[in-house]
Amino acid sequence: MQFHSPLTLRRRQFLQAGSTFAFAALSRPLLADDRLTTHDGFTTRLRAAKARVRMVGEEYPATEVWAYNGIEPGPVLRVRQGTPIRVTVMNELDETTTVHWHGMRLPNAMDGVPGLTQQPIKPGERFDYAFTPPDAGTFWYHSHDDSLIQLGRGLAGALIVEEAEPPVVDRELLWTIQDWRLTEDAQIAPGFNNRMEAAMDGRIGNTVTINGRVPDSVRVRAGERIRLRLLNAAIARIMSLRFEGHRPMIVALDGQPCEPHEPADGRILLGPAMRADVMLDMQGDPGRSYRVVDDFYGQFAYALVRFAYDKAPAVRAHPSDAPMRLPANPVPRPDLKTTSVREVRLQGGMMGGMGLRSGRMGMGGTAVWAINGQSMTGDGDPHMPPLFEIARGRSCILDIHNETAWWHPMHLHGHSFRVLDRDGRPEPYDIWGDTVLVRPRERVRVAFVADNPGDWMFHCHVMEHQVGGLMTVIRVT
Repeated sequence: MQFHSPLTLRRRQFLQAGSTFAFAALSRPLLADDRLTTHDGFTTRLRAAKARVRMVGEEYPATEVWAYNGIEPGPVLRVRQGTPIRVTVMNELDETTTVHWHGMRLPNAMDGVPGLTQQPIKPGERFDYAFTPPDAGTFWYHSHDDSLIQLGRGLAGALIVEEAEPPVVDRELLWTIQDWRLTEDAQIAPGFNNRMEAAMDGRIGNTVTINGRVPDSVRVRAGERIRLRLLNAAIARIMSLRFEGHRPMIVALDGQPCEPHEPADGRILLGPAMRADVMLDMQGDPGRSYRVVDDFYGQFAYALVRFAYDKAPAVRAHPSDAPMRLPANPVPRPDLKTTSVREVRLQGGMMGGMGLRSGRMGMGGTAVWAINGQSMTGDGDPHMPPLFEIARGRSCILDIHNETAWWHPMHLHGHSFRVLDRDGRPEPYDIWGDTVLVRPRERVRVAFVADNPGDWMFHCHVMEHQVGGLMTVIRVT
């Protein structure tokens, strides 16, 4: 396998724009235009089209991407919990598109899966999405049509739903982290859906950006407390973030609050599509710099960004004593005594018993991955029978067995689930999410209440794995 380590494209030259440029990107405003919020709710438009953006500095040509409203990533949509949202999506691409509101517990018709929940938006046409977010947290939106290409070329953005009573912090930052494979002239390299990569890790890039820019450093001040919203918007790269000299406290995963806790081994592990809300008490020394390192791929570890401390005295002598715990969301808790247990077997891939063989499996086309022996390839097939049906309101356990040699971030649409255990070991801290990262050969159990009727996608969020067959449907009746 040819592995593309991050930032190999003359990283120092990519950083010529300097820390001011990087700080502007990392501190991108989170607030949506107040004029778009009325007594009826939040209304805005997203225009999907080709654009050119300065991703790697002034010494390189602008990179051609596919973007919402001409910016990469797309506009940060920020609303208050319980506020009705209406978004008109206009398609100015040369192919169909849709928008999936990742992590949202919304009506099935608004979920954005082409052919399953809506007809794809044709070039020159538009579609109105309308829903009311019941949960506060860090969510995001992205294309779900030709998703490997469209998400891989940039069609994504963050959706922040504020709590009625947000926690007390000095500052809030959002890092939308994306992974790109760029050529020497800073253009997106061709070769999506390489068959070898599709059966392994997926398309790992050579350039990592935060909020659309290759970062250098972000200025901080000793003593302040920062709420950091992390979003892995990559199509394949898994991230393991280590904050040198700091003790990050995880307070939410995938938008769902949890007991504040330090991550295992001090590393925040995020598969594609996963999010983490982190509280950081900046206890470094004034004038010093501290790295945030992504070392998931071992020898290809790199410094994602640095915290550069101002030389001014600390804001406070001791860490803030304000509560870190976030208010709970109204997610129904499954009744583990009456659950319906469904076995889910992830199969295929290189070294997984299927190799790279071609052929049709289930209702899919050419496939290298399967769930319980069936493959749904591409962006789905509305005629494929569901993996199972479950009555509305019933509690369900997904007993996931990863029979492959690869990692899989498994995402369930329309619901949030509780992570019960891994290889029989209970998951601490009452962890919830919409995407669970399953290690090679690992068994993970998650539980949810099937309270949202419709046909819901359940798939791996490594995009090559999804389009290669690691996707199915769960029907709530």
